[in-house]
Amino acid sequence: MPVTVSRRRVLGYAAGLSAVTAPQILLAPSAAEEPPKPAAKDETFVAAPVSIDVAARPIASFDPRDRSHVRFGSLEWRSGLVLTSAFRGFGGLSGLRLDPKGEKFIALSDKGSWFTGRIVYAGREMMGLADVEASPMLGPDGKPITARGWFDSESLAIDGSLVYVGLERVNQVLRFDFSKGFTRSRGEVVAMPPAVKKLPYNKGLEALVVVPSGQPLAGTLIAISERGLDARGNLIGFLVGGPSPGQFSVRRTDNFDISDAVLLPSGDLLVLERKFSWLAGIGIRIRRIPLKSVAPGALVDGPSIFEADLGQEIDNMEGIEAHVTPEGDTVLTMVSDDNFSLLQRTLLLQFTLVE
Repeated sequence: MPVTVSRRRVLGYAAGLSAVTAPQILLAPSAAEEPPKPAAKDETFVAAPVSIDVAARPIASFDPRDRSHVRFGSLEWRSGLVLTSAFRGFGGLSGLRLDPKGEKFIALSDKGSWFTGRIVYAGREMMGLADVEASPMLGPDGKPITARGWFDSESLAIDGSLVYVGLERVNQVLRFDFSKGFTRSRGEVVAMPPAVKKLPYNKGLEALVVVPSGQPLAGTLIAISERGLDARGNLIGFLVGGPSPGQFSVRRTDNFDISDAVLLPSGDLLVLERKFSWLAGIGIRIRRIPLKSVAPGALVDGPSIFEADLGQEIDNMEGIEAHVTPEGDTVLTMVSDDNFSLLQRTLLLQFTLVE
């Protein structure tokens, strides 16, 4: 049953309080791994991956007031799910990456957990999740990163077997080599520019993208802050490694902050943004920025191609991914962070990008 706009506004208040490269490592964990152990009912973090059940309720329409309304800016509605699980550690999803088919996924929780599995489709519509496993992110010492106080794992990028995770609470990046144990691999701290450590508390690195070969800045890790501002009030980003390392800015408008980004095969960077106010609740938008405009010292900008608010089926949208179907459709997948709140929802939404 559609949720009323007034209830959605309550969800907005609660939220305020509180690379289309083929990621081959997502295809399967090592066959040498032993079967996962069952989780205890109250277990949030465990030493090894555990199988969990995730229930999915389809969302009939992105616009609950008009089911015939399927076009939203440059996006066309495909399908959506409301996800729930009895596993206490499920939720807080802040990043998502898919395999080239848009099926197998790896996601991260802002409480330092991995979630892997696959999306089940009926035709072009998502129907649920299967083969879902949960496991803690491990630090260099093999212990969960949360034991070090490393929380707010907010951003995710994949480069072959290498998986990068941005930790907003401590403003640093970990690199995991999934060829060494899949989600049991240990994260190593990546050397970042000194300015990263100066980003504001809880408004640090929120988006990570690895630029693949054949694109401008190939081999670069692009890291963008949620609300780290330069002297002119624009959002700070970093180019790490690659041919032209340095710092750049993304023009900030209408009080939007950055929550994630993804690179299209066309070479455009899609930036997912959100804002919150006590009067309007949550709003989200996607801007399209040419990758060729990103360079050290640059101030980049791009048009908004999608906007939504609590009149549509959104929540605290924190992750965006893209894949291309066999028919040639570019599909955008977004996931929400429910902040582990009973007032919020974990949503998985898919749209077709209409070029």
